[in-house]
Amino acid sequence: MKDERAVKLAHNLINYSVAAKKGDKVLIEAFDVPYPLVVEIVKAAYDVGALPFVKNIDKRVRAALLDGATEKQLKLWAKHDAAFMNDMDCYIGLRGADNAYEDSSVPDKQMDMYNSMYNHPVHNDVRVKKTRWCVLRYPSPSMAQLACMSTEAFEDYYFNVCNLDYRKMDKAMDPLKALMERTDKVHIIAPGTDLKFSIKGIPAVKCSGNMNIPDGEVYTAPVKNSVNGVIRYNTPTVYNGTKFDWVELEFKDGRIIRSDSSDKAKSDAIFSTDDGAKYVGEFSFGLNPFITKAIGDILFDEKICGSIHFTPGASYDDAYNGNDSAVHWDLVLNQSSGAGGGKVIFDGVTIRENGLFVLDELKGLNPENLIK
Repeated sequence: MKDERAVKLAHNLINYSVAAKKGDKVLIEAFDVPYPLVVEIVKAAYDVGALPFVKNIDKRVRAALLDGATEKQLKLWAKHDAAFMNDMDCYIGLRGADNAYEDSSVPDKQMDMYNSMYNHPVHNDVRVKKTRWCVLRYPSPSMAQLACMSTEAFEDYYFNVCNLDYRKMDKAMDPLKALMERTDKVHIIAPGTDLKFSIKGIPAVKCSGNMNIPDGEVYTAPVKNSVNGVIRYNTPTVYNGTKFDWVELEFKDGRIIRSDSSDKAKSDAIFSTDDGAKYVGEFSFGLNPFITKAIGDILFDEKICGSIHFTPGASYDDAYNGNDSAVHWDLVLNQSSGAGGGKVIFDGVTIRENGLFVLDELKGLNPENLIK
């Protein structure tokens, strides 16, 4: 029986998220995703006269490839996939996972090579810059396990999150975007966190279902050398197949001068990937009212309502602070009252406390106003 929720999601992806139109070439990359949702996206693309292309990727096969990949092989792989990506107008990436830790057996050196020699030239340099793109997760049993939910309950949760009224959210984001773009000094306070930096002169970008599903964030970047203080991220994260229960960073003049985590050797290796990995490329507010706790998947967790993420590594072109890197590690600090609370202060004025906006013009982004 056809799942009407999947039909609706496919329609929204094609018509709203990537705004495909007649003649557009649409690449659909499906990682460990069963065929029904892929088929619905293909149908939705044809309905608007677009030309869909599909790549099905099994992450177990990819891990086997990466385990023995050489530099020459990765560069050739990237050359051909980048050329194909360059021909596309739109990109939809479906990220399923039979096993969230499938990449954990791939040596760090191999993952670093893959990120710098394949991911960066294909996705950062071509897909992000030259296509209308959207990346989303698929509600697999492994994701349900990470969320400590039954598969059926997680699917219900997933479609509530992904089929949110993103047009309403987009409008509610306008005052926050405007405030961020006229702000200079930011002060973040939370248990184990006392961090100061500037965002002066850097654009703020709304994310309301156009690039990620689920979505719900407004991001900018810190002035590269302005970050000083300590931040302790309290949300577990999986990066390159390794789970980190917590990460703590200390900055001086923008650069990480001390780091610690639940797996210090692994996190130190990430921050040593290149010089840009020691600076921050993104500062963002999580705003999705249906996402209230971490499930171990960053596309969801970075949107936790009441959170921020403060990201070591590359900045985005539309909020560029001069930092480039093969790394972009979205580390999340949840400031909701149940997670320890905290404040976000702009130019001496508290704008959010314990995860809720306190300025009248921003209260439209609080959960009770986005859901009703």
